[in-house]
Amino acid sequence: MPEFGDLSLPANLAVFAAAAAVVWLAGTRIAGYASTLAERTGIGKAVVGALLLGGITSLPEIATTGSAAASGNAALAVNNLLGGVAMQVGILALADAAIGRGALSAIVARPTVLLQATLNILLLALVAIGITAGDVPFLGLGAWTAAIAVVYLAAMVIIGRSQAPEAWRPGRVVAGGAAGETARKAAKETRSTGRVAAYTAVAGAAIFVAGYVLARVGDALAEQTGLGASFVGAVLVAIATSLPEVSSTLAAVRLGHLELAFGDIFGTNLFDVAAVALADAVYAGGPVLREVGPFSVCAALLGMLVTGIYLAGLIERRDRVVLRMGVDSLLVLLVYLGGLALLYRLRP
Repeated sequence: MPEFGDLSLPANLAVFAAAAAVVWLAGTRIAGYASTLAERTGIGKAVVGALLLGGITSLPEIATTGSAAASGNAALAVNNLLGGVAMQVGILALADAAIGRGALSAIVARPTVLLQATLNILLLALVAIGITAGDVPFLGLGAWTAAIAVVYLAAMVIIGRSQAPEAWRPGRVVAGGAAGETARKAAKETRSTGRVAAYTAVAGAAIFVAGYVLARVGDALAEQTGLGASFVGAVLVAIATSLPEVSSTLAAVRLGHLELAFGDIFGTNLFDVAAVALADAVYAGGPVLREVGPFSVCAALLGMLVTGIYLAGLIERRDRVVLRMGVDSLLVLLVYLGGLALLYRLRP
């Protein structure tokens, strides 16, 4: 692996773009594989989205966080995760606008998605409290990051057991026209389940390796551009490592698998927040939450805000469209863009 700090800025930008392209292409494939596995196993798209698709599309963030923490860059390790949470919720808004047929949140019917959003807010609250209160060592981790890991494991058990029936019946179906044809083709998948699982593993490995490269290049870009590790981690690297979620979510929405799309985003975010514990375990300088400050608290609160907006939309289920998207999606985009401006001002 080359030392990216020794390369020029244009060269690093080119490597960054190439790795991001690999992440994008692999993420596009993952959505179709996950949909097939959900149909054949009968687990349900929301649960598969949270546990399988969310975990796999989190691999770039895991690679980035592990690499940054091991190299002593706590700001990049933590803010990549927290910045990615708000970014990935914004992906749902972009998918809503891409379809332009009504509010996505008015169609999703299973309470499992509401549960995932609520658990996301709880985990982000723990991160914000841990940073504000100050973490202390506990069994090789910080006490607050240990609590985050425990709550995450409990959340996965709860989601895995959650098979509640539909609380509402959607009045319309998105999959129609070209999207419907894509869905029908997906239903005719003839490859064996084992082969689909193998393709899923290969795509996941590609995402992981490319994510590691993004982490190394992102660290170099933070130095070369002068923007700082916090802002580069929360914005540039977070956007790049969120490309699997962009491609897989758009693919799921085009297939009409909206529960899979929401489950992918909320499941990825649960995984990403829990990965703060991974950063803590790898980082050699003590509890990692002690190394970050107001910037990271703001990033966590931004994630809570945009998740809360969609939670309200999923509960209210009002199919009101503005600018080709639901009102909640429009609010998410506006809040996210405003949050980016605030994070830019707070960067160290």
